[in-house]
Amino acid sequence: MQIKRLRLTGFKSFVDPADLRIEPGLTGIVGPNGCGKSNLLEALRWAMGENSAKSMRGAGMEDVIFAGTATRPARDFAEVSILADQPGEDDELEVVRRIERGAGSAYRINGRDVRAKDVALVFADSATGAHSPALVSQGRIGAIIQAKPGERRAMLEEAAGIAGLHVRRRDAEQKLRATEANLVRLDEVIGDQEARAAALKRQARQAERYRELSERIRVAEARMIFARWRDAAEAADAAKKEAAAAETLVAERAQAHDAAASRQQAAAETLATVRAEALAVRDRATDAMHRLATLRSERAAVERRIVELRAAQTRLADDRSREGALAHDAAEALARRADEAAALET
Repeated sequence: MQIKRLRLTGFKSFVDPADLRIEPGLTGIVGPNGCGKSNLLEALRWAMGENSAKSMRGAGMEDVIFAGTATRPARDFAEVSILADQPGEDDELEVVRRIERGAGSAYRINGRDVRAKDVALVFADSATGAHSPALVSQGRIGAIIQAKPGERRAMLEEAAGIAGLHVRRRDAEQKLRATEANLVRLDEVIGDQEARAAALKRQARQAERYRELSERIRVAEARMIFARWRDAAEAADAAKKEAAAAETLVAERAQAHDAAASRQQAAAETLATVRAEALAVRDRATDAMHRLATLRSERAAVERRIVELRAAQTRLADDRSREGALAHDAAEALARRADEAAALET
């Protein structure tokens, strides 16, 4: 497999779409620390199916999405596309991995949605992948030197291009074990079905016996029902006679009830008339009580006025006696003055 182009959009520091073309020969990327050289290798591994956030130098897989700066907002998704040539095939292979916040990752191969396992198999068949020894990141050389024999064997198998065969072998072994388990389960099901068939045979014999007994029971029930019907018919005739007598009694009682209702209605009308008259009498009595109370109050007022007038008459008599005495005194005084005047004139 020859990788021709790596396209990054929103992946870590590559906020704008960026294309890295890998031409035939040796392609080198140089730059100062922090310019994003390691991000290109991580983008390759991420697109090849890397699922370890620690390997991506992050706390979570969504940390590969551009987190924003003071002048640029954060992105909601990241996408990495790998365009490669497959040996022995004319068509190009395009592998795309896209991640959205809160939605997880999605893979596409040549525009078709696939699983992460399918992507890993494609790269494993080409002796590469997210954990291939061909991808050497920071600190990877020391890990290779200090690797255990089993890890070195896995590296050599990946370098030899047989890692995909091991993956397929494991899948085949898993399918074989699942098939064996299915066969064991099938034997159990067959034994269960045979036991059920034997039980069904017994049930069939029991059903035949049940059918014969049911037929006998049906005949006996029919005879019993006929006897009950005959008894019920006789009881119905007797009940009809009793019903006729009861209807006659009900008619007599209904007539008596109607007469009683008529008497009750007449009594109710009489009672209503008496109540109306009683209400009228009570109203008249109430009016008379009001008039009596008014007259009593008026009489009390008149009596108070009479007392006042008598007191005024007494005062007037006293005043008249006093005025008479004064007039008599005045007349005597005038007579004396006349006598004095006459004496003076003389």
